Amino acid sequence: MEERDVMEVDVLFVGGGIASLSGALHLANLIKTQNKKAEKEGEGEKLDEIVIAVLEKAAFVGSHSISGAVMDPVSLRELMPDFLENGAPLEGKVTKEEVCLLTRKGRLKAPIIPPPLNNHGFYVVSLSKLTGWLGKQAEEAGIDIFPGFAGTEILYDGDRVLGVRTGDKGIDADGGKKENYEPGIDLHAKVTVFGEGSRGNLTKTLIKRFHLDEGRNPASYVVGVKEVWELPESRMNPGDVIHTMGYPLKRNTYGGGFVYGMQNNMVSLGLLTGLDYEDPYLDPHREFQKFKLHPFVAEILREGKLVQYGAKTAPVGGYFSIPGCVLDGALIIGDAANLFISQKIKGIHVAMKSGMLAAETILEALSSNDFSKDRLEGYEKKLYKSSVGKELYKVRNFHQAFQKGLWSGIVKGGIQYVLGGRIVKNRLFTKPDHSHLKRVKDVYGTLSPSDEMKGVIKYDGSRTFDKESDVYYSGTTHEEMQPPHLRIGDLSICYTRCTEEYQNPCVSFCPANVYEIEMNEETGEPEMRLNFSNCLHCKTCDIKDPYENITWVPPEGGGGPKYSVL
Repeated sequence: MEERDVMEVDVLFVGGGIASLSGALHLANLIKTQNKKAEKEGEGEKLDEIVIAVLEKAAFVGSHSISGAVMDPVSLRELMPDFLENGAPLEGKVTKEEVCLLTRKGRLKAPIIPPPLNNHGFYVVSLSKLTGWLGKQAEEAGIDIFPGFAGTEILYDGDRVLGVRTGDKGIDADGGKKENYEPGIDLHAKVTVFGEGSRGNLTKTLIKRFHLDEGRNPASYVVGVKEVWELPESRMNPGDVIHTMGYPLKRNTYGGGFVYGMQNNMVSLGLLTGLDYEDPYLDPHREFQKFKLHPFVAEILREGKLVQYGAKTAPVGGYFSIPGCVLDGALIIGDAANLFISQKIKGIHVAMKSGMLAAETILEALSSNDFSKDRLEGYEKKLYKSSVGKELYKVRNFHQAFQKGLWSGIVKGGIQYVLGGRIVKNRLFTKPDHSHLKRVKDVYGTLSPSDEMKGVIKYDGSRTFDKESDVYYSGTTHEEMQPPHLRIGDLSICYTRCTEEYQNPCVSFCPANVYEIEMNEETGEPEMRLNFSNCLHCKTCDIKDPYENITWVPPEGGGGPKYSVL
């Protein structure tokens, strides 16, 4: 068995996103405050030389961070009251907003802003910029950040989480060692905090091993496909916000669009598509291209140029899908714990607050030198009693209310808002996203629907782009000579049952053209072509495959998109 270097730290945050960085920075500040009190006033125990580390699979902090995003600043203000003076990269304060229903050619503007979507006083942000900035604040506070290293395995001592192992580097496509081979290292910690984001690969194994989702609703997700455009003139002011419902999504498909004004005559726009959709030919990327062709959106983008593209999933299952978040030696925070308020389309302040509450619990554990589940359970209690926990509870049935379509969802959502989240029952149940997919014949009445029936469009290369072109604008790169990080359990399913029933929906639902089915000219048999170097790390395939036949694992550290303004 290969020997690996072992690095000992006190607290390890896995994932360098907004939740982990907020938690690490808050913990560093708390320790500093406690030590000052211990020195000056003799209160409490001084905590010397506490090593806090953050592990990030991306090449640099922020390059895998993507969101809409309109941020409620409440958690950032708590973490850093002087965030404005410290140069937080904010695109604009929200003073003008609109909510509208799009039809195929027109739009119906809501006469008032629904209260859950009232964003006045909040900020439009680029999450990749904000995360990068927060990473710098964390480094200045003495936190060790290790970009370019992916956590690939959880280390245990019995049932206690001991830390994580990072992935080997320099492995060729056949699994052999190249000349630049470097084995991963074992990071041991007193507390390991999993903040990997949506559908975290390590968090998923934790949940399965310890049955942390027992008695909960299954997790549910949307995939957001997003672009940033530069316009020739200012058509939206920084901080302007537009939210849309309806077209191009069908009434039985959950989701909606957004357009946000940014600095320097730029706008960010995107489409969220619920992954509990039924149509096996639905293509979230293609639906987003249709969104840009709508006359209202097209006028905003007129004569503009594409700057950056990306895609990411977000957890929208709500309060009842939150797994158990505490184990011996470990906590789960942010999107990894399904902490997202779908009614408000808000996750940033929730993720930040969860990281900060984890930090407060870890401080208590460090002071008592007790990192057991019993000691760390204070995190969950703090979370559910906090302002974000109460927010999550008030909208506990929101996403489930849309399972029978847009109109009934709007009605049920309105009733829930008035009744504090309750409607008929205190808890509405749901099924996993992959189980909602229907067979081609059941949706279209034929096994060979036409392109028109499937909604296929032509891409013009100026307003609309095919997936390969968009991936170019994401800056995505991977080391080509490595094992594919998208693992298909049984390829025979792809060529038989999946083709017969669903016509290989992975070809449609992947926003990066990772999956292609081609006919082998010699054998005449279908063959899966896996373009793993295109992968945007969105995890859609891991979530939506109807047979749960695809597993996403991290590629070699440093690979993936290079977001800078998303």
